Amino acid sequence: MLRTVMSLAATLVCGALLTGCGLADTGLAAGAAGASQAEQVRQGKETEARVQKQLDAATQLDADRRRAAEAESQ
Repeated sequence: MLRTVMSLAATLVCGALLTGCGLADTGLAAGAAGASQAEQVRQGKETEARVQKQLDAATQLDADRRRAAEAESQ
């Protein structure tokens, strides 16, 4: 995630520099790429949260099954 944020920052800086040099079209393209990367970061965070919930549910299910197995063995 840090890599993505750094990439976004580098894109925005490059875009600003190119715009300052009179390459406005290139700057606009870099800005669009930066917005796209920001959207990817947002989607990545949503995916991370979803996967974490699934892992938590699987961990809980495993713990429940272990408890049930232990109860049956006694």
